[in-house]
Order: sequence, then structure tokens, then C-alpha cells
Amino acid sequence: MREILGRRRRLLSQRSDGRPELVGAALTCATEWQWPVLPGVAPDPQGRSRCGCPDPECTVPGAHPFDPGLLAATTDPRMVRWWWSNRPTAPIILATGGTAPCAVSLPALAAAHTLAALDRMGMRLGPVVASPSRWAILVKPYTLEQLGELLYAKDCVPGSLRFHGEGGYLALPPTESGEGDIRWERAPLPGSASPWVPDVEPVADAAVEVLTRTGVSAPEM
Repeated sequence: MREILGRRRRLLSQRSDGRPELVGAALTCATEWQWPVLPGVAPDPQGRSRCGCPDPECTVPGAHPFDPGLLAATTDPRMVRWWWSNRPTAPIILATGGTAPCAVSLPALAAAHTLAALDRMGMRLGPVVASPSRWAILVKPYTLEQLGELLYAKDCVPGSLRFHGEGGYLALPPTESGEGDIRWERAPLPGSASPWVPDVEPVADAAVEVLTRTGVSAPEM
């Protein structure tokens, strides 16, 4: 894939404190990859493990939409610039499905084993998003009907496996969530087109097999 240096510099540009510019990453997602994004709610500055939203029991602090809501996600560069000029530290939230990738997420250790298993199979993988506790493997968009048929064929689907499809969301790097930094475990290749992603079926098959074999369950979510 042809690398465009100017775009690579924008994707990897840094603030004065050495951290990547969120607005540059958000613009790359929205304009170059055509992935609809919106700003998420930030962690509570009084306690980073807590969320800035009104829910005191929030399970994804600093890594979900709040205001605006998920339906506001857009690829419009003017809107993206406006959002992050007003909220420069806001998390980047991807609205999954539709024209954007979906994702399969699972606990970090099991995800590492899943990637290794897929690598041994010689399967081509796209970007992988990692938080301290969970990794998300980006996959091609799928419908609820397709997912239902895929899961119905399984003897067992571990509860720690999650699917981010149409109407879902995923926090993207270089977001700082209440849990910690969200990063690329496997970064998108820089270029002029949206990053390639695999079909959901082989990724889900490998993830279910690893989770079933290792017994990783909800406490590691």
C-alpha cells in the first residue's frame, strides 16, 4: 500500500506534552477512512477510574458516547474539527457498522492467543485496538442475522466475548480512558484508503475456540 507521508505525519502528530493529537487521529478516521466518529465522555478529573457521565456505576469510564449521542457520529471534517477544538482531550468514539468496521472483543490475554492462532493459520488481519483489559479485532460489517446464524452454530459462546456491530461503538486510539490508554496493538497501515479488515466468521471461530479452551470468563473483562 502506498504510504502518504503527509497523512502519516498527521496521524502520528503530537501535542507539546508528547501525546498524539486527538483531532488529527479523529480527522484521519473520518476523512481518509470514512469511519463516522464522535467525541466521547472523558474520565472524571477527580478520579480517572470514574466516568465523567452521570452514571456512578459506569463500566466503560471515558470510553463511550454521552453528549452528543451515538447517532451524531459523522465523517464531516468541519464537525470533527469543531468538536475537538472545543473538547481537545475528548476520546475518539467509532460508530461501528454501516460504512465502518465492526469488531470482536475479548479479554486481552485470550485476544493475544487468538491473534497468534490466526497468524499460525496464515490469516490476514487488519487493525486491532487494545485497552489494558480487552482487545478488539476489527472486522467487516455484518448484520444481526449473519451474527445470529454464526453464533447459533456454536455449542457454546463464552460470556466474555463481545460483538460491536450496527448501533454499537468502540473507543479508538489515542484515547485516554478511565481504565488507561487505548492503543493500536496492530496499527492501520498509512495510506489513501480505509484499512482492510477480515470477515467476522474466522475471527469469531478462533476467539470462541481460545476462550473455550482457556476458560477465560467474565472476571477478566
